[in-house]
Parts: sequence; C-alpha cells; structure tokens
Amino acid sequence: MTQESDLDSTVRMRIRSLRRARGWSLDNLAERAFLSPSTLSRIETGRRRIGLDQLTALARALGISLDQLVESADDEDVVIRPQRDEQRGLTTWVLNRGSGPAGATVAKMRITDEAGGPGADRLGVHPGKDWFTVLSGTVTLLLGERAIRVETGQAAEFSTMIPHAVKAHGGPAEILCILDHDGQRTHLHPSG
Repeated sequence: MTQESDLDSTVRMRIRSLRRARGWSLDNLAERAFLSPSTLSRIETGRRRIGLDQLTALARALGISLDQLVESADDEDVVIRPQRDEQRGLTTWVLNRGSGPAGATVAKMRITDEAGGPGADRLGVHPGKDWFTVLSGTVTLLLGERAIRVETGQAAEFSTMIPHAVKAHGGPAEILCILDHDGQRTHLHPSG
C-alpha cells in the first residue's frame, strides 16, 4: 500500500467516523455538505475518488479544518522522541506539542552529568518561575549561593530571577518540569 492510498483510506475513515460520532446519517452529512447521499457513500467506501471541492465541503460540514481532515497519520504526531545533549549530560522529552496552558511547556529530563558539562559554573537567570518534580534519583538545585538537594517524590518551585541550575546528585536523575516561555527558551536549547 502506498503512502497516498494510506492517507486516502485514513481520510475516508475520518469522514465516516466523524459522521457517526455526531449521530448523523449519510443523508444528514450529504445535505450539510451539498452532496448526494450516494456520492458520500461512494466516497466513504472508496468507490469514488475524493475531489478537493468535496473535501472542503465535508470539512466545513463536519466543523473541522481541511488540514485536520487530511493530516498525515504517521507516528510523529503521537510518539515523543528524546533529544540528547551529550555535552550537557541531558536527555529531554518535550511532552506537549505547541504551547500548553498559559504558554507553558512540559518536559521530562534525564540528567546524567553531575558536573554539568561545559559552563556548569554559569547559573542561568530569566524572567518567571520554574517548577519541577523528581521522578527518580536525586538532584541538586543550585539557587544563588544555595545548593538544595531534591529527592524522588519531592518538588521545587522557585523564581528564575535567582541564578539557578539543576544537576544530578549521586547518579542519573529524572525530573518532570513545567517551564514558561522564557524557561523553555533557556533550558531546552541545545548546547553550543
């Protein structure tokens, strides 16, 4: 099966599934999309090619965008792959696509480098607040002149206007963090 026929099949399944989810018969959707019921039936079953004008009318009738109706069905929109930064001893999974509520980014981080890699003596500062919870291991939160140990099951919230960094302590650690726009830009950029 080709990628084109896979997408074609996915679009047909979406049309049928969205119609049924709304409790509409073929006649109901056909009327809303200005198509004949027999044309809609042939579109849904694959016995008729779908024209752009029909896709546009069906998307409008279903209350969705054309992009939503024809978006690719590959796994890139589902599977979150890690981003590794060997220099910083950091692996990151950005868990939300686009901005979350209030522009927040949710990320899981695996920190393996206790020394923090190059530039570890430089603590970052940016507007806002950071929040994280330790999923496994122990981290040291460097916050100004303080070094605060945060262990599995504990969480921390702090003003990011205080110079700060998070380092692994006693072995690899994993954290789940919520970052505002400035925190995302500061903490999730690759080294170099």
